[in-house]
Order: sequence, then C-alpha cells, then structure tokens
Amino acid sequence: PHSHHSPGSGYCRQPKVVALVLSSLLFFFTFSFPSFERMAFKAKKGGLGSSETTRIRITLTSTNVKALEATCAELKKGALDEKLKVYGPVRLPTKHLRITCRKSPCGEGTNTWDKFEMRIHKRLIDMESREKIVQQITSAPFEPGVDIEVTLLNMD
Repeated sequence: PHSHHSPGSGYCRQPKVVALVLSSLLFFFTFSFPSFERMAFKAKKGGLGSSETTRIRITLTSTNVKALEATCAELKKGALDEKLKVYGPVRLPTKHLRITCRKSPCGEGTNTWDKFEMRIHKRLIDMESREKIVQQITSAPFEPGVDIEVTLLNMD
C-alpha cells in the first residue's frame, strides 16, 4: 500500500493531468483589459487625413518573457524601419494560473503538496499604417511560443 518514494522527494504521479488542467485554464482565461487597452493608443484627432491608413493593434501573449520581449522589439524595429507610427509595447498585468495538488497519489501519508504556476505575459503594440506593410512585418518568422493576434481598429 505504501509508495517506494519518500514524501519529500517531490514525486508526483499527475504531471500530465496538471499540464492538461493548466492548458485548459489558459484556454478559458480571456485576457480582456479594456482600460489598459484604451491607454495603448492615444489617437490625435485630425492626425491622419488619408483613408488608406488603418489603425492596427497587435496583441502578443506568451509564457516566456524573453521570447515575448524579443518579438516586441523585432515588430517595433520593423515598423519603425517602414516609418510607421508605433505606440507601445504596453505591458499588461501578468496572469498567474495556479494549481495545488497532493503529491501522494493514494491520499495516505504526510500531507505534502505540489504547487504549479503558469505565468502568462501580454503586450500590446498599436500602429497606424497601410495593411500591406503590416502583412509584410507580421509575416516574418518570430520566436516560438509567442501568440500573435492582429486586430484592425476603427479610425473614428
């Protein structure tokens, strides 16, 4: 009935279950921070009179901060090389997804716990440009593990 592992050895039989639960929590979390997203783009009225420019919001999400920052820098550098107006990156608050589970698979023994945490970092970059140029910038290969979402915003 007893396990061959000592209680303090850090043994946990449920790593696949924990990974599955963390990924499902990540799926169900919607990252909507309306007040922060409004701060990202401070449009000046009457700034651009041409109808061919559009306002584009690029949302970057990742669990790896270094990859996320590298992708932000690469996107901003590409946009500035094309002489676009760029606002950001705006760093949004980090989401902490936490799961605490018992180390013991059978429930007997000392009450020892494993604590797992996944941190989700999010950045916003806004720019004003033509759609073709944004397609060129965003079609470049980026760091793996960074989710990039491009949204076209209204120019009211």
